[in-house]
This record gives sequence, structure tokens and C-alpha cells, in this order.
Amino acid sequence: MKIAMIGQKGIPAKAGGVERHVEEIAKRLVKMQQSVTVYRRSTYEGESIDNYEGINIREIKTIDNKNLDAIVYTYRATLDAIKNKFDIIHYHAIGPASLCFIPKLKGIKTLVTVHGLDWQRGKWGRFGKTYLKLGEHVTGKRADKIITVSENLKYYFLEKYKRKEEDIFFIPNGVNFTDPKSANIIRNLGIDGNQYILFLARLVPEKGAHYLIEAYNKIHTDKKLVIAGGASYTDCYVEELKKLGQSNKNVIFTGNVSGDLLTELYSNCYFYVLPSDIEGMPLTVLEAMSFGKCCLVSDIPENTAVISSGEIGETFKHGDIEDLTRKLNFLLNNDELVSRKGEHSKGIIENNYNWDLIAESTLDVYRQLTKVY
Repeated sequence: MKIAMIGQKGIPAKAGGVERHVEEIAKRLVKMQQSVTVYRRSTYEGESIDNYEGINIREIKTIDNKNLDAIVYTYRATLDAIKNKFDIIHYHAIGPASLCFIPKLKGIKTLVTVHGLDWQRGKWGRFGKTYLKLGEHVTGKRADKIITVSENLKYYFLEKYKRKEEDIFFIPNGVNFTDPKSANIIRNLGIDGNQYILFLARLVPEKGAHYLIEAYNKIHTDKKLVIAGGASYTDCYVEELKKLGQSNKNVIFTGNVSGDLLTELYSNCYFYVLPSDIEGMPLTVLEAMSFGKCCLVSDIPENTAVISSGEIGETFKHGDIEDLTRKLNFLLNNDELVSRKGEHSKGIIENNYNWDLIAESTLDVYRQLTKVY
């Protein structure tokens, strides 16, 4: 089976849940004897390559502009994929999926993975939000099959677009299990094992880092707050965050992290916090849990589903800084609870968020599309 993936910025993944999702399932599909081509944007960081772990990489020239980057790339990638006669074109995210109707005109099957309702994200202006809503509509009406990374998103598409149950599949994100690392590199940041609270995500408004910094500034603790992640066309927002934290020497910004530094940050944090307003499937929460960490998350359905509504973590009312402050204080004063919930969380991840099973489920959707088994 020849499969093209369009929508992600590129691989190897450096940051971003979509890129990691695509890389993990593409690697496994190749091992299952499928031919996979991933379309990469020319604006993606790193050296241009044409193959990565058996995955074909095709780089597409695009424009380095927040509003034009994705659509120019998607249009050109779609035309290239049609020319190369793929069996399936698999779009990732609702913005790129706005063009999924084009391959159908040529008889090519289309699949869209919805990673979230991107028009809700704060970084987009009027034009961006309008286009993303169009992408959602085209996905709901025209995609042959749809995968959603949360059950909440599945029900949203079933109800809004009156699709058949057999057309929409809930397949979550997964986690690679990594051996924890003791504190070493992180000491260069002025932090040590179990001595900090961790936030790790893209620095965009909907991830809620501003709520966390404001709440942290209200509490008295020796534990530091690490804000790990970089901007995504959100430089002004990042500057606002730094202003919020500039009067508190215990707020540490790391920028983008990867490799051993990323592993050390997860391995040695006291607990992890994701105060987001919007999620598809919170991959960083899954990763923190895989290291046996207790997670404090906002009470949006996508987050509470992952932590089993409080069984293996804690929640606060999303957007409520006072409630977040109370929960931070509660966890900081309950070491035994933090440890117990963290230990339980690792087993939940092992049983429910396995990339091998996720890749097999994705291949099963491809087979249903092409009737090839």
C-alpha cells in the first residue's frame, strides 16, 4: 500500500504533537511493509533529507508566513501526491484537510486525523480561524474516513456532521517508554531532582502557561517552576510570559528541549502541570505519566479523560487562577499523594497508549479504505 502523509511540518520530530504522532506511526507502518511518504515543509528546521528510517521524505517549497505556510505547502504536496498515484492520502490536522476533496476528484482515498479543533487556538486571527473552520467542515463532509485523537472529538464530528459510526475512529496518541535519567544536564539550569514543577509544551496562549505563572507567583515554595518549550508564531506571547515571570527568580524558561535534556526534565520533576484551555490529546501529559509523574491538569474533557478524572492526577477549573493556586499548594504539601498517583499513572500508560497498537489500528483503517487485507 502506498501512503502519503500531509499536514505535519516535517520529521524527524523536534517539537509538536502532530510531528511526533506522524513519525511514530510512519516508522511502524514501514516495519509492517507499507510504503510511506511524509511531505515536509521547506521551512522545517534541520538538514534536508530524502529518507528517514525507511520513510520517504519529500520536501515542498512553501512560504515562511503564519497564514500562508501551511496552505501553500498543502496545496503543492497534494498535487505532488496525486501525480505520484498514492493509494491513500492521509491528512493531519483540519487546516491541511481543507484540500482533502481534491484527491477524491481523482479517485484517491482520503483519511484525516483530527488532532484538535485548531480554529479555537489563540494564535490565529480572523483569516486563520475562518480558514480552519472551513477545514473542519471539509473534513466532516468530504473525508472518506476520520480519525480523532480523543473520544470527545469523535462525538463532536459524529453529532455535528451526521457521519456514520463506521466512518470515524478514536485512536489516541501514544508514548515511547524511555528509561529515566538522573539530574545532570538540568543542573546547568539551576535545578535538581524533585526540586521543580514542570510545564512542557509549545508556548501558545491555549496551553495556559500564563495561568500557571500567575498562580505560581501567588504561592510560597522552594520548588522552582520550569517553563519548557518554544514559540509557534507567538513571539509576543512569549515576551508576555517572560514579563509575568521576571520578578520571580524561581521561574526558569528553557526554550525548546529535546534529547537527554527533555528526558531529564521529565524524570526529575516533582509534578507536571498542563493548564490548557484547548487540547486534542495531551501528549505531554502522557509522556509525564510514562515517567511515573503525577499530573495537575485543567478540567477540560480531553485532559480529564487521560488522568481518569482524577484517579491518577489532579484537576483544577480551567482558566481559574485561584483554583490553580489552591491545587498547586495542595500538591506541594502532599508528597505521599504525589508519589502514589505518579506510580499508578505509569501502569495506565503502558496498557492504553502503546504506539505499536496505534499503528496497527491506523493500518486497519487504511485496509478498510482500500479493501486490501
